[in-house]
Amino acid sequence: MNTLNRMATELVDEAIDFADELTIDVHALEGDAAVLDFGVEVPGAVEAGLVLAELQTAGLATVQTGMAQVDGAPLTHVELATDHPALALLCSQKGGWELATDDFEGLGSGPARALVAEEDIFGRIGYREDEQFAVLAVETDQLPDQAVAAQVAERTGVPETGVFLPAFATASVTGSVVSAARAAELAVFRLAELGYDPAEVLSANGRAPVAPVAGDEAAAMARTTDAVAYGSEVHLTVDEPVEDVEAVPSVAGAEYGRPLEGVFEEVDWDFTDLPVELFGPAKVTVDVVGGDTHVVGETREDVLAESFGL
Repeated sequence: MNTLNRMATELVDEAIDFADELTIDVHALEGDAAVLDFGVEVPGAVEAGLVLAELQTAGLATVQTGMAQVDGAPLTHVELATDHPALALLCSQKGGWELATDDFEGLGSGPARALVAEEDIFGRIGYREDEQFAVLAVETDQLPDQAVAAQVAERTGVPETGVFLPAFATASVTGSVVSAARAAELAVFRLAELGYDPAEVLSANGRAPVAPVAGDEAAAMARTTDAVAYGSEVHLTVDEPVEDVEAVPSVAGAEYGRPLEGVFEEVDWDFTDLPVELFGPAKVTVDVVGGDTHVVGETREDVLAESFGL
């Protein structure tokens, strides 16, 4: 199997070839790094979001849309499935790179993280890459500039000509789609946080509603988190039993059970003041090969209806 960044670069090339059809814009920076606007200065689109979710998982996941109801309202849902959960979801899709320059802030996800491999999860999985390409999806309300591309190139050891920066705002159609595609990732990450070996997760399939696009980044962050915390369903196939399976879904005492915008405001948007259990999927099935099947958590359509304004 090729490296995550090489597989993602092939998908980037396809996205550039079909930029008009995907309604994305492509910009070349001074050092020849490429910025792909998936939903910052353009509105974004459902298909663009699906392609971006594939990029974030380096092509190791199947991503598609479907229709289902939330509190009686038909809404688009996104489903993501992978047979490579540790690599696709934790070493690639997971957001874990805080980008900051004098004029820019953003959160990076995608396979470029594997070129740095400083997060604990890479040590646990035993994975690191050395490549000439770096694909970093950037969640931001402004397009990355030359300084951002230079920072990514320096940290990854990749020439700027090999840096690709797909960018999207949370408050965009693309942002709502890629957020819904994170349900399976959050379930596997919760298992890892509980001490479970990610290599023992054989497959992961998650589905969540696509949140209506909010008017600003803060409201969008809360609404898209609600979509997963209260509306997602995940199925995991694992090789060994999970000791604390009840702790996998999103349950967090007093904070749980109401739209998260108010919760986030109460802590002044400092997520470190919130229990990590809040950031998980709503309902999870854990299927142990040769063993028991556990169903934990619940979806809360009433909370989603309030959050989505249904």
